[in-house]
Amino acid sequence: MPRTIYRDQRGVAKFRHEVLAVVMKVSQEDLEVLVKDRSREPFTGMPALPGGPLEVDETMEQAVKRYLGGLLDVSLLGHQEQLSTRSELGRDPFERTIATTYLSLVVPDTEAHGDARWLPVRESMPMAFDHAQAVAEAVVRLRGKISYTNIAYSLAPAEFTLAQLRDIYRACLGHEVDVTNLSRVLRRRGQIVKTGHREESGERGGRPPATWTFTRSDYEVTDPFAVLKPGTRGRAS
Repeated sequence: MPRTIYRDQRGVAKFRHEVLAVVMKVSQEDLEVLVKDRSREPFTGMPALPGGPLEVDETMEQAVKRYLGGLLDVSLLGHQEQLSTRSELGRDPFERTIATTYLSLVVPDTEAHGDARWLPVRESMPMAFDHAQAVAEAVVRLRGKISYTNIAYSLAPAEFTLAQLRDIYRACLGHEVDVTNLSRVLRRRGQIVKTGHREESGERGGRPPATWTFTRSDYEVTDPFAVLKPGTRGRAS
């Protein structure tokens, strides 16, 4: 891309600053990301992250919510954090564009509205621009933080069974997690407690499972050196 297009006739730099929202949830043991299929060039028909140019009278956090406003219920946004700033030359073939990405997490039953949809996260997932790399970066961030923080609170419903919680951790970590060990670790950290309720019995009958809830609904580092590793017992170290 010629460097001349980066400046106007007076030599002043020309670029735009956009925000991109990597919104994730867990659905049926899959980690999914909110996308819109592009209706124009470049990358027509390819999935892209929600976002767009930052206005002069708003913060980046306000811009993220503005772009998500018609795509989901923004009141359901749980944990949100700035992920990275992408400034590679030519990342947008039309103009010089710098993008700041945000990771946002929502509960499993969050619905997509308008022309948005949920896309299962897969390796080598083709997306417009450099959005696949942004999603991969978000997965790495989430995978790290779910081991040593209580960030899973923003991916879980208000009440859940231990099996449901195990599925959330398994989807985020990408490996099997032992449910008994997981509950022991989270109870020891004071992250989850029983609600006193039970879920309805399934088709096979039997004693209905107890439901649990997170003790906090805000972000907290609970064990800064912990890593939930794969293995037969899913040890935390």
